[in-house]
Amino acid sequence: MNIKVKSAAACLIALSAIAGGCRGKQDISSTYSLFKFDTTCVGSNGDGSETLRAWGTGPSIDIAIEQAKKNAVNDVIFKGIKGEKGCNQNAIVTEVNARERYEEYFDRFFADGGEYSKFVTETSNKDKSRIKSKGNSRENYGVIVTIQRSALRDQLRRDGIIR
Repeated sequence: MNIKVKSAAACLIALSAIAGGCRGKQDISSTYSLFKFDTTCVGSNGDGSETLRAWGTGPSIDIAIEQAKKNAVNDVIFKGIKGEKGCNQNAIVTEVNARERYEEYFDRFFADGGEYSKFVTETSNKDKSRIKSKGNSRENYGVIVTIQRSALRDQLRRDGIIR
């Protein structure tokens, strides 16, 4: 993907986030429906949680939004969230290949209705925080979620995944 497309997508995300509080659900051109958007920081809360914009893809809005929640938790666990607004947090699990080493645990953890759902909530003003990009057979939704980072770290420690 060339730099112009990436730059255009980044500008589009920034503009969408700024305008998000002013309108209802927003649509993005189907040109970007194949683009993979990264989880970004919206803000860090003083209670050990982070507010993020996460993206998910699926054949319906419900599946796409649930996937966005899983992606947000996955990114906090394995990638970390870098950026402005106080979200410069490293990954909770820093062990190399931990996802593969604890595959059975994380497969259960991220299963539909799994433990991950205890640590992520979508914002209360759902329609205003959603951004939609629809292609021919899939929908991308960007939603604002809050991740209970401290509680998630404590759970992983209790389960023996981290020390």
